[in-house]
This record gives sequence, structure tokens and C-alpha cells, in this order.
Amino acid sequence: MAGSRNREKRWDKLDNTANLFPVIAGENMTNVYRMSVKLKEEIQPKLLQEALNIVLPKMDGFNLCLRRGVFWYYFEENGRRAPKVVEEHTFPCRFIHPSTTRDYLFRVTYYGCKINLEVFHVLTDGMGGINFIRELTYQYLRLAHKELQEQYGDVFSYRTSLNREDSFVKNFKKKSKRGYKSQKAYLVKGDKLSEGEFGVMHLLMPLDEIKNVAKKYDATINEYLVACFIWSIYVECLKKMPSKRAIRAAVPVNLRPFFDSITTKNFFIMVSAEFKPEKDEYTFEQVLEIIKKSLREQITKDHLEELFSYSVAGQLNKFARPVPLFLKNAYMKMVYTKSALANTTTVTNIGNLKAEKPYDEYIERFYAFIAMSKGQNIKGTICSYNGVLVYTFSSILTETSIQKCFCKQLVTDGISVSVETNGVYSC
Repeated sequence: MAGSRNREKRWDKLDNTANLFPVIAGENMTNVYRMSVKLKEEIQPKLLQEALNIVLPKMDGFNLCLRRGVFWYYFEENGRRAPKVVEEHTFPCRFIHPSTTRDYLFRVTYYGCKINLEVFHVLTDGMGGINFIRELTYQYLRLAHKELQEQYGDVFSYRTSLNREDSFVKNFKKKSKRGYKSQKAYLVKGDKLSEGEFGVMHLLMPLDEIKNVAKKYDATINEYLVACFIWSIYVECLKKMPSKRAIRAAVPVNLRPFFDSITTKNFFIMVSAEFKPEKDEYTFEQVLEIIKKSLREQITKDHLEELFSYSVAGQLNKFARPVPLFLKNAYMKMVYTKSALANTTTVTNIGNLKAEKPYDEYIERFYAFIAMSKGQNIKGTICSYNGVLVYTFSSILTETSIQKCFCKQLVTDGISVSVETNGVYSC
């Protein structure tokens, strides 16, 4: 036992994307995302805490705290008791204060039938988050239903990766040009909710219906929904008038399928879907064609490799390594501000989620959404499960005209839509 207590704590570098998040995170820009699982039964808090206590020590990518070094931030093994599971009583995606989570970089809450996982993006992206919340849910269900425990024990699913490779460094090209947009985009402005308030609106629709509509337009579901969002901004904010600035949606692309990676660290890159209205009265079909072309030109392995290689090369530059952290932070803040204002919004697609049998019969739905960032007061997140796609708007604006226009376009295209909110907006 003495050897175990005295062993040296493991530590780990942050991945290329993660290096930015500690620099820009704060109360007003938390860099926290949420994933939720809605079960078909009420959550039992004590069992959820027990499930977290069992799962966390097995997940090296979450059993971490953040430390500040002279030249870089780094991760250190945490090893403390799991953070306390509490009933949700505040707005989502708040800043994660380490003092309230035993130095962990995530929180777990519950409400009614929902289990909520909120993650500081420095830890991992959406794929890593899905890994964790699925295993937490499976463990909870095994504790709540003894027949599952007897049949499956505490073994992780075969889908769950524990890989901690830095896939950015592994796959980058040494010579690469800068590929990001830097021109300022059109920004959605308006009256904001009271400080601390956070509006969430979930649009639920049959997956088959939206697949058919996207196919009709010769588009992917992602292209169609990104175009719907940009169209709604064009209609409601620009009133279909020309604009000197483009409406630009940042679209995160999961790099794992392109580079055969199963890492649980961040491994995504942003591309931008761009529509610049240069004349009056574009139709929805015209906007969709522009968005399709914009995305398809960018989402190729070579271009994605160029995008992340540029920033990785800067991180690995031998002249940058000995620069003190406070100087690196000042530079990264400046670069981030410029790039953030180059996008109107962000639309992220978590994908079509699966649950193992027999756990799936206890799960009704998955939800996901992201916090605000500089200049982006409204964002969209897509995920689907068991034949239902959920498109979630997260916003700090009082006005909901964009969301209503989005719904109108879906209904016009023959898609059945039902709406859920967190109470900030009325349906």
C-alpha cells in the first residue's frame, strides 16, 4: 500500500486544440458543452453517484486536473473522490470552478429522468464526452437493475475507447499554409437575457423524414441543417438584403474517420460554411447550393490536414517552446479573437448515437448543446438516437425569430417538428 500511495502521479500534455481553452475560458465564455441522456425512469441520485465513483477511476481522460507550468498548461492525474452529483438547479454550461468539483474538469447533474454531463472542452471533444456519458449511464443502469449487473458486471462496452494519443501531432504535415478565414463575419446581435441566463430550445424530428428531405435536395443532413440556420439568419436579421459581411457558420469536423484514430483527446477541426448575400432575394434552394459547395470544397482529407497542421507546426516550433506561458497566452487570445469574429455562429453535429443492447430499452433520448463564444450569441447542435434527430439551439438572446424561421423551413419541407425548452423560451 505504501508503494501505491507514494507512486508518482502521471501527467500528460494538452492536445493542440486544448491549449487554447484555458487561455480564453471564464464566466462569460465557459468553453463548456453539455450532453444529456434521458432515461425512461426517474434518476436515483445515490446510484448515479455510485456509478460515477466506479467509472471515473477507469477513465484516464477524465481523472485529471489542470496545472499551469512555466511554458504550457498540462494535465495531472487527479485521483481524488469523484465530484458530487447534484440535482440541477441552475442554468447549463456554467464555468467549471475546480474548487466546486474537487479539481475535476467536468460536472454531473440530474433532473427528473435526465443525466447531464458538462465538460470543459480542454479535456475532450464530443466523441470523448459520448464515451464517458454512455459508460456512466450503463453503469447506473447496472446498479438500478440487478439483472444487468449479474449479466454484464462492470465491463466497459467494446465501443468505448481509452486511447489518449495526440492524433494532431501524429498526423500533421510539417509544411502547411494557413487555411482559416480571418475576415469579420456578420454577427447576430440583439437584446440579451439577464446575466447568467441561458436559453435552450430542442427541435425534435423523425430521422427518416429529414433524411428524405435532404436527399431531395441532394444534400447531407448536416448540409441541409446548416443551410436552414444560415437561411434563417438571412431572412430574420438581414431581411433578405445584401450584406458586406458574410454569414459564416463554423462547422467542427471529427477527424477520427479521416485519420483512423480512436483517441479520446480533442481531434476535430473547424471549417466554415459561408454565404455572402450580394444581391436581393436569394431562395432557400440557392442558399443551400452555396452552403453545399462551401462545405464540400473544404471537407477533404488534404484540406483538413492543412488546417490543423498549420497550428500544430506553431505549437512544435522550437523557438516557441521556451516562450513563457503568459506571453503565449497573450498571443493566443489575440489570434482567437480575430478568428472568433470571423464566424457568425457554430453548428456541431455529434452524429447518430447508438446504445448497446439491452441498455437501449431503458434510454429514451440523447441531447447535446454548446456554450456561447465571443461574438456568437446563438449556436446549433445536432444529435440523433433511435430514429429521432434533435436540433438544439443554445442562445443568450431574448428574441427567438431565428428559431421560428428555422422551424418554418422544416415544416415547409414536410418535416414534423416538436419543441422542448428549458423554460427560458415558450414553445
